[in-house]
Amino acid sequence: MKVPSIGHSARASSPLPGFLVFFLTCYVHSTESAQFTVVGPDWPVTAVVGEEIMLPCHLAPRMSAENMEVTWFRSELSPFVHHYSNGKDQNKQQMPEYQGRTVLLKDGLTQGNVALKIFSISLCDEGRYSCFVQDGVFYQKALLDLKVAALGSVPRVSIEDYQDGGIRVECWSAGWYPEPEVVWRDLNGQAFPSASITNSREANGLYRIETSIIIMENSSWNLSCLVRNTLLNQEKESTLSYISDPFFPKVNPWMASLGVTLVVLLGSFALNVYLFNIKGKSGCLCLVSGWRRLAFPIEEANVTLDPDTMQRDLILSEDGKRVRWADTRQPRPDTPERFDTVHCVLGREGFTSGRLYWEVEVRDGQFWAVGVARESVSRKGWMSLSPKAGSWAVGQWGDQFQALTDPVTSLPLHPLSRIRVCLDCDRGQVTFIDAGTKAPIFTFPPGSLPGEKIRPWIWVLDTKTELRLSP
Repeated sequence: MKVPSIGHSARASSPLPGFLVFFLTCYVHSTESAQFTVVGPDWPVTAVVGEEIMLPCHLAPRMSAENMEVTWFRSELSPFVHHYSNGKDQNKQQMPEYQGRTVLLKDGLTQGNVALKIFSISLCDEGRYSCFVQDGVFYQKALLDLKVAALGSVPRVSIEDYQDGGIRVECWSAGWYPEPEVVWRDLNGQAFPSASITNSREANGLYRIETSIIIMENSSWNLSCLVRNTLLNQEKESTLSYISDPFFPKVNPWMASLGVTLVVLLGSFALNVYLFNIKGKSGCLCLVSGWRRLAFPIEEANVTLDPDTMQRDLILSEDGKRVRWADTRQPRPDTPERFDTVHCVLGREGFTSGRLYWEVEVRDGQFWAVGVARESVSRKGWMSLSPKAGSWAVGQWGDQFQALTDPVTSLPLHPLSRIRVCLDCDRGQVTFIDAGTKAPIFTFPPGSLPGEKIRPWIWVLDTKTELRLSP
């Protein structure tokens, strides 16, 4: 009988050699896997809502990751944010909120760059991410934090009411993340204490801030509301350029009410007789305090618009009272007097002395401005609509109503049908009043206007807008 060999008998009766073969195979394969470290940033990465962001990650030492598996996770290991293997993206089990929003930059794989780009950042993207890289049985990972920020709207500043012996000024802004800082300060950078600050989360998760401050008579007349995103180290600011002395009440409002009543009863007859006897003059309600107005003689100016100054996209009525923006450029000569770029027109009349007023009727439209300009205002090229360029005006820009200061001063937006422009050449001051309600709109301070001829000024940038002078 043939005696079987010992080697054959051992292979047939024991699994040990097969286990050794399997172990040695895995060991050899593991020793063939690349040895590396996955490196991410040591600091949080900051992204802006609505924009894109690159999450940096690379191998050290630098080596190709083309044949490796690269997976980006959130705090859980499954599902994933983005997965790459076998030379292409494998995103069938990708988190739904990241579908179509992630890209692994393939151009950098040969240098070991496994950075991930995320598009259309939202607040939900904020948090910790894991960059996981595997080659065979060897793997490494790096963690990084993503911070999300949003820069909100330009603050809107408005004068609201009397309070505690002063004037309450309010400021609000929306669309911020994280919760912003709010500071009131004067033009020297000195901070004012706020009367109140309210921060609230809106439905989209962004913050809206509302703050107010009480301005006393002896306080600085120039102040600004500044809102700062501390994560982005960026800020937005609006300035309230001027609050005149007469805004401040001199006596207790209840006592003033009694006094005013007596004055009106005793003096109304004498005042009307006085105004009636002034030839060529009329009573005009002009602003001398926030909710207190005084009628004094002021000349009603019959102004018209000068076609020789009108920009060629505008159309003027034959009587020179109505102006609107045309659909096509009009065939007019490009003379030195004509505005060639900015869509505005000057009045024919110019004034150097006296007190006078006129009214402008606003019909529809959302892009317009009315006011005055100096005779020497630049007519060629672009100009800023501000006192620096030689115009003093208020106007509407879309859903914003503004005094065209430098920078602009936001005003409460409410329906306006007629604006009264009160010009005091002797004091170098112009005041705007809602001719329908007699409510004050804005006053440029005394001395604002230059010592030269001042002319009515109108700007139109909307085909739906028609502005009409009266009377």
